[in-house]
Amino acid sequence: MQFSERPEIIINHISADFPISEPGRPEWRKAASVLINSYWSGVESPPARHTVVRPLWSDTSIYVRFDGAQAEPLIVSDTPDLNAKTLGLWDRDVFEVFIAPDKHEPRKYYEFEASPQGEWVDLTVDLTSGMRRVDVDYTSGMTAAASIRDDRVITVIKIPFAAFRKRPEPGESWLGNFFRCVGQDPDRGYLAYNPTGTTMPNFHVPEKFVRFEFRK
Repeated sequence: MQFSERPEIIINHISADFPISEPGRPEWRKAASVLINSYWSGVESPPARHTVVRPLWSDTSIYVRFDGAQAEPLIVSDTPDLNAKTLGLWDRDVFEVFIAPDKHEPRKYYEFEASPQGEWVDLTVDLTSGMRRVDVDYTSGMTAAASIRDDRVITVIKIPFAAFRKRPEPGESWLGNFFRCVGQDPDRGYLAYNPTGTTMPNFHVPEKFVRFEFRK
């Protein structure tokens, strides 16, 4: 399986865990910044939908922070439930990360999503049969936090490595991609760090995963 030439994602290590509900934490200054500025098709998105992603990892967890420009009405739930996973979250405004811990089998991966309100969903996906098999009962232990500002939204996801049943070693590479869904039809935007290039919007293309390199 061939992978994209889009630059790999550098995930820097932090020595201790910290509360994700505090976006001003100094730990975020250690994170490399990744810009999502294209739709899934490869067409550049307007700057008003650009998103900066900042990933980190500790000895226990992986952190992913999304800072999204927000110049349009939010498409969110009137009654968000932050205490249980929200299936169908992908139909509203949402940030997503797909992670394949086994770089030799990227067709088995994990999907984590969080909304600008802090709703969340975690799933496993298996494409090895040629069909998409999704486990909606999967429980990762992920947590999410969100903050809505005048012109941007900040959403943070924290995933314990126990969710993958393994922890990376320094220098190890996993695979994955970052995404954002924003707005509503007919102008709904499906953004991807590494565009998937499908005819219709589709994030489930492991051939377009990039390397996530864990550095310490």
